[in-house]
Amino acid sequence: MSGFSALDWAVVVLYMGGIAAFGLLKGGRQASARDYFLSEKKIGWGAVTASIVATETSALTFISVPGMAWKGAWGFLELSIGYLLGRIAVAWVLLPHYFEGELTTSYALLERSFGPGVRRLASGTFILTRIFADGVRLYATAIPLVVIFRGYNLFSGVGDPTLYVGAILLTAAVTVIYVQAGGVRAVIWTDVIQLGVYVVGGVIALAVLVPKIPELGAKLAAAAAAGKLNVFQTDGSFLSSPYHVLTAIVGGAVLSMASHGTDYIIVQRLFATESLRDGRRALVASGVAVILQFTLFLSVGTLLFLYYGDLPLKGDAVFPKFIVEQVPSGLSGLIIAGLLAAAMSTVSGSISSISSSTVFDLWASTKRGRLASEDEKLRLSRRVSFGWAVLLTGAALVFIGTGQAVVELALSIASFTYGGFLGLFLLAVRGGTSRQAATAGFLAGVGVMVFVVFGTKLAWPLYTLAGSLATVVVALAVDGLRPAGGTDREGRAGA
Repeated sequence: MSGFSALDWAVVVLYMGGIAAFGLLKGGRQASARDYFLSEKKIGWGAVTASIVATETSALTFISVPGMAWKGAWGFLELSIGYLLGRIAVAWVLLPHYFEGELTTSYALLERSFGPGVRRLASGTFILTRIFADGVRLYATAIPLVVIFRGYNLFSGVGDPTLYVGAILLTAAVTVIYVQAGGVRAVIWTDVIQLGVYVVGGVIALAVLVPKIPELGAKLAAAAAAGKLNVFQTDGSFLSSPYHVLTAIVGGAVLSMASHGTDYIIVQRLFATESLRDGRRALVASGVAVILQFTLFLSVGTLLFLYYGDLPLKGDAVFPKFIVEQVPSGLSGLIIAGLLAAAMSTVSGSISSISSSTVFDLWASTKRGRLASEDEKLRLSRRVSFGWAVLLTGAALVFIGTGQAVVELALSIASFTYGGFLGLFLLAVRGGTSRQAATAGFLAGVGVMVFVVFGTKLAWPLYTLAGSLATVVVALAVDGLRPAGGTDREGRAGA
C-alpha cells in the first residue's frame, strides 16, 4: 500500500479549487434568465457532447462498471449500443420539435399540444423525481470515497457518518459556487473538464494494471475462451434477463429515448447548441462516446479479474480496493479527483435543469412571472438555483446510514416516470390527442411503472418500454371513448 501522500492531497485540493475558478471564468456575465439557463444557444456541439456524457455518468458508474466486468462479462456494453440507437431516434423524431419556435424547456412542447396544465404536471414530476434520485446519487458518491479514505487510514478518528456529511457538503459546496454564478455555460464547460478527469482516472488504472499482470496476452486469451469478454448474451429470457441481447439493445434504446429525449437535465444542454444540426451532432456523438467510455471501464474490470481472480467482495468494492492497495502515490489523488468529477457533473446538471424548469415552466406562467423584468427573472434564477442546491444536499444527507439496497432502489426512481414521459412526448409529436387523454395516459404510465418495478420480474431495461406503451394505449383508449363534440386537446369545446 502506497498511502495517500501530500502530493495526492495537493492534487485533490487543486482540482476542487481549480474547477470552481474555471466554472466562474467560463460562466461570465449573464444578461437574462434565458442566457443563464440556455446560454442563448452559443455553445459548440463538441462541448455539449462532453457535457451530456459527463452528466449521465455518476461516481457509481466509475466504480460499478469495472465491477460488472470483474464479476461477469461485457454484457453491459450491449446497453450502450441501444443507447446510441435511442439517441439517433431522438435526434430525428423529437429534436426538430424542440428547435421550432422559442421553447425554453422540453416541457414547453407539451403546452403546445395539451395546454399549460400538462406542462406544469410534467415539470413538477420531473423536479420531484430528480431531487430524490440525484439527492441519493450525491449520497452514493460518498460511499466509495469513504471506503478509499478508510483503506488509506485517513481521518481515523472521525466516524463514518461524519465523513459522509463532509464528502457530501464539500462536493455540493464547490458545485453550487460555479452553478449559481455562471449558469449553464459554467455547467457545460466544467463538464468538459470533469469528463476528461475521470477518463484520465480510468486510463491511469489501466496503465498501473498492465505491468502488474504477467503473461497478459495468454491470460486475456484464456479469459476470452472462458466467456469473460462476451458482449452479446443469448442465455435466459427476453423478458427477465437484463443482458439478453434483445432485451439490452431494445430496452436500452427505449430508455435512451426517454432519458435523452424528454428528461430536461439532458435536453437543456441540447437547447444550448446553435442549431438543430449541432444538437443532432452532440446527441449522436454522445452515444458513441458512451460506448468508448464503457469499453474503457469494462477493460479495467477485466484486468482487475486477471490481477485478483475471484475475491469474496461485491463488484463495487474491487476497484476501490485496487486504488487503495496498488495505485502509486501521486496518482491516487487523480483517481479521487475523477470520482469527485463524476459526482459534480451530475449535481451541477441537476441544479441547473431543476432551477430552469422551476422558472420557465412554473413561475413564468404566474401573473408575477409574466410581468417580471429580465433583471428580476435573472435574480430569481440565481436564488432558485441556490435553494434547489440546498434541498438536493439535504436529500443526500437524509440517506446517510441507509443500506446499499435502498441506495440502489432510490437511484432508479427516475425510471418510474421515464415511460410516462416518453409516451406523453410521443403523443405530443403525433398530435390529435386531447388534454384529458394525455393526462390519463401519463398517470397510467407512472402507475404501470410502479407496479412493474415492485410487482413483476420484468428485466429492468424494459421498464421504460412498458410504461410508454401503457401511456400511449390508455391515452388512445380515453380519446376513443370520448363522445363526439367533447373537448379538444386544449380543453375548449369541440366543433
